[in-house]
Amino acid sequence: MKRRHPLRSAAAGIVLAGAVVSGCGSSSTPTPIAGGPTTVADAPDSTVGLPGSMRTKRYCEVLLVDLTGGDATAAVFNTFPINECPAEAWATLDPKAIATREGVPLAVLNGPRYWLMDRIENGGGPDDVRKDFGGIEMIQRASLAIGPLAEATKPYTIHNVNRSTVFAFDAGQTVYELTTTDGTTYVMQSWSQQVDPKLSEADLAGLGARLRLPAGWVYRSRTLDAPLRVVTQTTDAKVLQDDLKNSYSQETAP
Repeated sequence: MKRRHPLRSAAAGIVLAGAVVSGCGSSSTPTPIAGGPTTVADAPDSTVGLPGSMRTKRYCEVLLVDLTGGDATAAVFNTFPINECPAEAWATLDPKAIATREGVPLAVLNGPRYWLMDRIENGGGPDDVRKDFGGIEMIQRASLAIGPLAEATKPYTIHNVNRSTVFAFDAGQTVYELTTTDGTTYVMQSWSQQVDPKLSEADLAGLGARLRLPAGWVYRSRTLDAPLRVVTQTTDAKVLQDDLKNSYSQETAP
């Protein structure tokens, strides 16, 4: 698949069946995030969301899903850092109407969501493919291999995301991790308010008691004593979602 823009989807593993999400939205005028650039191409040092951390910044996505045989792929459009997906506009989006307009079998609304990394570092050149969805401007961020739709509906299913990035978490930050039975660790990259509209970062440390984890899996939180970098510049990221639609990336070797 074609390598896309520096900021890639946090939506891999999205539950496509019953993807009814709570609202968010936008204005048609780009809004800088915390004094940062209004487009990724403007970001200094090939890093998105500077100056300051992008952690806790709100965003939403629209996935334009296509089918080839029994497998699905998606072009992923994201609001960050153009705008923070205001609720009123997001609530008016009709995925069926979007799919019809875009000429695809299915459109999926993914959000609102909130980032947990501090920075996303660019591994490739800008693509800057933009679309307007009901007055909400978004940029295409990734090509997502969903696979069979029946499998995509299951939480804790691993998906490949073509995003060519580094997700950077600073020392001193709290991270939230899943560890599988074989010892593979996934770090939460964003939390979702699609299932629980009131879910906040303050709730994440105790989230393990709420999750229906696969047998042998463990959820934990920890404070980083050194920076954590998830490097997927030359390989696909491995991403999954839990049953509350929070998204995680497989951690890579330091």
